[in-house]
Amino acid sequence: MIELDGVGKTYASGESTAVALADVHLRIRAGEIFGVIGRSGAGKSTLVRCMNLLVRPTLGTVRIDGVELTALRERELRRERREIGMVFQHFSLLASRTVYANVAFPLELAGTPRREIDSAVTSLLSFVGLSELRDRYPAQISGGQAQRVGIARALATRPKVLLCDEATSALDPQTTESILALLRQTNRAFGVTIVIITHEMRVVRAICDRVAVIEAGRIVEIATPEEIAQAPRSATARAFFSGDVAEITVAGS
Repeated sequence: MIELDGVGKTYASGESTAVALADVHLRIRAGEIFGVIGRSGAGKSTLVRCMNLLVRPTLGTVRIDGVELTALRERELRRERREIGMVFQHFSLLASRTVYANVAFPLELAGTPRREIDSAVTSLLSFVGLSELRDRYPAQISGGQAQRVGIARALATRPKVLLCDEATSALDPQTTESILALLRQTNRAFGVTIVIITHEMRVVRAICDRVAVIEAGRIVEIATPEEIAQAPRSATARAFFSGDVAEITVAGS
């Protein structure tokens, strides 16, 4: 489903060059919930943004569902991005739009007929449990509710892939648990492939089928959370597990 081959990303600053990603090879299967975990600055966010080419790799290729995104022109890429939803750490909702209008926004951009927009948005707000808040503005809802709006918006175009960049790190533990349960429900209801970027091993252990550990822009191990818990091979994995004292129980997982 998601294939990265030899992906690298460097940033030039004056005469120096910073390496954000180096020779990343990754295969994420259709329908799985895949985690990427690492310390701050390890390259997690750069990696997830390379998956939808919000950040264009300096080297390598990115394929999603057989389509090589790195070979597409900008217009073709915009069309393919409709198949890739994204959920952000700080929600990124439009403050001047209601809950309903935020979810409708990507459909409006795609030129979807108004009747179809209304049907889709009404269904999605019901799915994420926010039907009664449809006319409120982002400033009038909680962080957990805002993230539910973000998930509904990301699902509006019925994507095949959902990228979640630190989607729970701004939330308290109880709200995190409810958002992870919603992501699990989303995976099962829509069959969408989910990639979760996080620095919290407890999130990975609660919901992910497999996890990649990233250090200094390189993938250093890939396994199930249970396998890494039993025999972590990297310094990052050992450090995360040694500090992993709180577990999250996700309903239905």
